[in-house]
Parts: sequence; C-alpha cells; structure tokens
Amino acid sequence: MAHIDLGVDEQLFPGIQGLLQYRPETARPLMMLAEVLLRGPSTLAPGERELIAAYVSELNECAYCAASHAAFAAAQLPEGVRLVDEVRADLETAPITPKLRALLRIASAVREDGRNVTAWLVADARAEGATDLEIHDTVLIASAFSMFNRYVDGLATLTPESPEAYLHGVHRIVRDGYLAGRGGPESE
Repeated sequence: MAHIDLGVDEQLFPGIQGLLQYRPETARPLMMLAEVLLRGPSTLAPGERELIAAYVSELNECAYCAASHAAFAAAQLPEGVRLVDEVRADLETAPITPKLRALLRIASAVREDGRNVTAWLVADARAEGATDLEIHDTVLIASAFSMFNRYVDGLATLTPESPEAYLHGVHRIVRDGYLAGRGGPESE
C-alpha cells in the first residue's frame, strides 16, 4: 500500500497509475510531457525512446517504471523483449547501434547527476550520428524519468511482481498514447 491513501484500488491502478488518479491536475501535464518525449515527432523511434526510459528506470531501481517501459519498448522494437532485456542487463554488449549506445551512456550519466554529462560523451554521440535534438531529448527523457521514478517510489506505490501485469497497458499506450482518457486529442 502506498504511503498515502490514493483513493483507488492499487491492484487496478498500480505504480504511477494510482498517482495519476489521485491528482488529475498534475496527471495531465506529466502525461503531456511523456507524450511529447516518448511519442512526439523525433528521429528516434518511439521504441528507442521507451528503451531510454526503461534503461534509466532500471538504473534507478524503479521496478514499476522499468518493467512498464520495458514492455512498451519491446512492443515497439522489432527485436522485442530479447533486445530490451539485453540492454537492461549489459549496455556494452547489447546488440544495438553505436548511436543508441552513446545516447544511453548519456542517459546513464544524467540519472547519476546532470553534471556527469561530459563534452566527451556528447562528442561520442555526435560521432555516432546523434543530432543535437536527439542528445537534448535523451537528456530530457533521462531527467524526466528520474523524476517519475522518484515520484513512484517516493510514495511507495504498488509494484506488481508478475511481468504479465505490465502487458495490459501496452496496446493502449502504443495505440493511443499517454494522453488517452485525459482530455487530450486521443480521448474519445
């Protein structure tokens, strides 16, 4: 049970879902940010951006966010769960592009401390073909997910143990995005 009464059944609304129900006035801007960062126009595929979110969440030891965004990434990457698991297990040996590896290194540095993003890390990402916008968005995804991770864990929200628990939202997120049902253009 969360540290505070969220006023919802946490089994039905685990992790950030319960927090979004508890405080809808903060839910919308948070989900707008997630929508732009993870699904908005970008030269990085949505699956790659979800992988950045999952990787940062894994490093932050936020089990709920790591599992949910790993599921979202896997659903949008041709290599699926296998690739996501390999990246989460060992970035340096995972079969990803050098550009994505360089961006994930930047994401890792950000989640430790933004000042750990060095000119060398940025130069390496550029040398591998990353654009300034991709570097910017990687830093912002890593920053935002460090905040989301602390929000979820700081209030001790429910984290389902079963991997299947994270699959029910995958199709909704992939199909409708993060604003569905929150008064956004994807709402019905």
